[in-house]
Amino acid sequence: MSAVSVILPAHDEAGYIDACLDAVFASDLGGVGMQVIVIANGCTDATARLARAHQAPGRDLHVIETKTGGKLRALGLGDAAAAHDSRIYLDADVLVAPHLIAQLAQALEGAEPRYASGTPIVAEARSPVTRAYARFWRRLPFMTEGVQGFGIYAVNAAGRARWGEWPEIISDDTFVRLHFAPAERIRVPAHYSWPMVEGWRRLVRVRRRQDRGVAEIATRWPQLLRNDGRRRLGLGGLLGLALRDPAGFCVYGAVSLAVRFPGPGGWVRGR
Repeated sequence: MSAVSVILPAHDEAGYIDACLDAVFASDLGGVGMQVIVIANGCTDATARLARAHQAPGRDLHVIETKTGGKLRALGLGDAAAAHDSRIYLDADVLVAPHLIAQLAQALEGAEPRYASGTPIVAEARSPVTRAYARFWRRLPFMTEGVQGFGIYAVNAAGRARWGEWPEIISDDTFVRLHFAPAERIRVPAHYSWPMVEGWRRLVRVRRRQDRGVAEIATRWPQLLRNDGRRRLGLGGLLGLALRDPAGFCVYGAVSLAVRFPGPGGWVRGR
């Protein structure tokens, strides 16, 4: 029987951790063994207490508290506590569909290095600006092709051996995904729900940070870029999408232009 360790770093996620863990423990595992590790890092709220409330007979749930914040350090603590070689790295604001964890575990079987994720669904936004941006973004090749991995990604033992300790980086999901060639990445059909940030200012800040994360990887590990595998849309394709959704194109284009100007960096939640 296959088994996975779900590693869930959580910094001040009291508003999200219950729904996230409810979805995880509602999974139809189909015989797959599952360990869940919540790393409450640098929390000033009830994240750890709420996570422990999900402990129950028959559940392999561990909650690690550390006063030091930082997602990468939390991922390392989760790896150190993992009982299984196959790992699923999950963000606290993601909701998994019932069959996703079992499908990821199946995708990771075998000795060859494998990377897997689900089929993302962007949660409905409240802000009209975010709804327009997300509508256009969902039509880009990055979203319609390949394996995205933001919010949740998984690797088997041979895949995890591709890198050692977690480096201090901006974009852990991009860093991990680029350690695998496109043929080594699997997108399973089960979906997960991922929220996008609300409003113009936060969209620009998050997009700026994402671009900095990619640039950081290009500078420190340029050899990884050969695994990108993303199809470039080109002017014709971009114009085609613009004609289908002029409002979404305008918002997406305006955000893309805004990030080229200097602005605040720092950490911003993905919703």
